[in-house]
Amino acid sequence: MKRSRAASVAAVAIGALFIAGCSATADDSGSAEGTLQFLGTDDPATYAPVIDAFEASHPDITVEYSQVPFDQYSSTLQQRLGAGDDTIDVYGVDQPNLSQLAAQGFLEDLSDLEGEAKAATSEGQYEINLYDGKMWALSVWNSTQLMFYNRDALTAAGIEAPTADPEARWTWEQIEEAGRAAQASGTQYGLVLEQIEAYYQLQPLAESLGGGSGIVGDEMLTADITNDAWVQAMDWYGETFASGLSPRGVGGFQTAPIFSDGDAAFFVGGPWDVGRMAADADFDWGIAPMPYFEGGDAVTPTGSWSWGINTASKNKDAAREFLEFAAFDAAGALSTAEATTIIPANTDAEAEYLPGLEELGGERAAGVADLISFEVENTAVSRPTSVGYVQFEAEMNKAFADIRNGSDAAERLGQAASQIEAAWDKL
Repeated sequence: MKRSRAASVAAVAIGALFIAGCSATADDSGSAEGTLQFLGTDDPATYAPVIDAFEASHPDITVEYSQVPFDQYSSTLQQRLGAGDDTIDVYGVDQPNLSQLAAQGFLEDLSDLEGEAKAATSEGQYEINLYDGKMWALSVWNSTQLMFYNRDALTAAGIEAPTADPEARWTWEQIEEAGRAAQASGTQYGLVLEQIEAYYQLQPLAESLGGGSGIVGDEMLTADITNDAWVQAMDWYGETFASGLSPRGVGGFQTAPIFSDGDAAFFVGGPWDVGRMAADADFDWGIAPMPYFEGGDAVTPTGSWSWGINTASKNKDAAREFLEFAAFDAAGALSTAEATTIIPANTDAEAEYLPGLEELGGERAAGVADLISFEVENTAVSRPTSVGYVQFEAEMNKAFADIRNGSDAAERLGQAASQIEAAWDKL
């Protein structure tokens, strides 16, 4: 999941990140000590609570955090890890990129922690860290998607709003019909997606119709995005823009204000939008499950960030203690989400966190805690595990943008498949 934090993320010069770390060692009692270097994409304030909590319970270890802007993060990791830089001990792993990082030898094998990891989180968040039969990172955060609705707009159109009950989940066909009715009653748009051209949010459209993730094969390096379900899903997606149901010309993560200003009947966004809507929307709104296609399966996106250990690190004992604190200790996991509205991957921490999120949203967010728990356990489908995912996602997002702007779905998916295969031939 690529979540916008533009309001809080300050750019950090790449050169300033080459910080020499003190080696952590184990003292006579076997406990780690020293200074631990941690690299990620978020504002330092995001990690301050978990670092403070960890240092309080591990007084012999100091954690120093360095930030790289998200759009520079992947290239920075490739540069530094590829050079054997041992001044990174722990780093954030964007979950779809784990396979590539593991295949390159940039992640320490953590397979001895598999039992604890499986017990600490959901099946999907456990499995996302597996590659080639081994486990390479620990999940820290998770995500899902929700359907926000404008009750005032629906009421004006004579439509009864949906509920947060997953058993009463609406179909995309119902959303389209209700959205068009709301437009006829004066609302500008019927449907807005937050990540409007992103694979993370659009994968469930094809998955709902049985089209799969788009990657198949024993090596997960065969593109499968031209099957009937993918074409049907993308035809529908393109038509929402061609008909004016959804807006063109608005970028990903720039669409939430359209809904919070009252200009859309439905908005698909993440749990992080609950507080935003509570603060910014001055109309009656509510939350419902993410829709599915009639006759298809209920599918929701999932995934976020894991933390891994650099194989070149000289501080592996301290690094493991930091990872286990954030992933296995419920209080530690909860502290990772103290300064940001994102779901802890730890199941016990999630159960404690979600009621607070519902409280943040007020009465209009009633039922969201149970809904999120349900989706994480029952409908979540992870992005595919492939060493070629980075190239796949890049080409898919370009295709989505073109389909949104009028390209024929079948033709553009065929072009994307060829481009993906060509990129994979270079791996």
